[in-house]
Amino acid sequence: MLNNNPLVRRIVRLALEEDIGTGDATTEAVVPEGTRAAARVVAKAPGVLAGGPVAAMVLEEVDRGIAFEQVVPEGAEVAAGDVVMRASGDARALLVAERTLLDFVMRLGGVATATRRFAARLAGCKTVLLDTRKTTPGLRVLEKYATRIGGARNHRMSLAGGVLVKNNHLALVGDLKDAIRRAKSDSPSLCRVEVEVRTMEEVKRAIEAGADVLLLDHMTREEVREVIDYCNWKVKVEVSGNVTPDAAAAVAEVGPDFVSAGAVTHSAPWMDFAMYLERIEG
Repeated sequence: MLNNNPLVRRIVRLALEEDIGTGDATTEAVVPEGTRAAARVVAKAPGVLAGGPVAAMVLEEVDRGIAFEQVVPEGAEVAAGDVVMRASGDARALLVAERTLLDFVMRLGGVATATRRFAARLAGCKTVLLDTRKTTPGLRVLEKYATRIGGARNHRMSLAGGVLVKNNHLALVGDLKDAIRRAKSDSPSLCRVEVEVRTMEEVKRAIEAGADVLLLDHMTREEVREVIDYCNWKVKVEVSGNVTPDAAAAVAEVGPDFVSAGAVTHSAPWMDFAMYLERIEG
């Protein structure tokens, strides 16, 4: 869970430190100390909500006395004008937290929305959508959380998350079979070995060497079909390389196990939200 993840806590603290600096000069000058307010976070565009636990953590870091309610559950599709979160407490604290809270929810909602659009094109297919490591540096744990909310499965969280022999590895090692055999002998026994292949000859050599998963990079739909027919389910097959929702739907028809799309993170537009405050009298 995000709220129990120390890495997420560090990310939130760093974001607040970046935004607050030495203090909120405007709020301290304009808003009297002791003022209380109620806040509502409102969607300004349709999309998928993600990031509620991070919003709660932001408020908690600023002022533990703020009451927070997530009105709409994570992963719900919202419309423009929907109230998705409420908070109440010290007005100064709410103003200090506002931008950081919104930035996290806007970014994660955007990633979840982009992912949902991809996942929807694979509905009814055996093909599973995967994310990638093409994430904002320092925010991977949050962006990969958002892709799960949107309907994808996580690929590797880090380089330690699995063996994936890619072209640059092969350029240095030289022999595909040798690289796979080294990987299988030196990696943990339960770790699958995936290898990037670009031709049928490489497909055959990878299977002969004992690869568990083939990564088909920038292959056409017809080439993917040929590989799957040849593999006859001996290995898992992942398709990657500038995958769009339309391309994912087209290639899923030939039956790969996975389609990975970096676009769900690196090209996801932010989802727009706003926070509105009202003074609590008395």
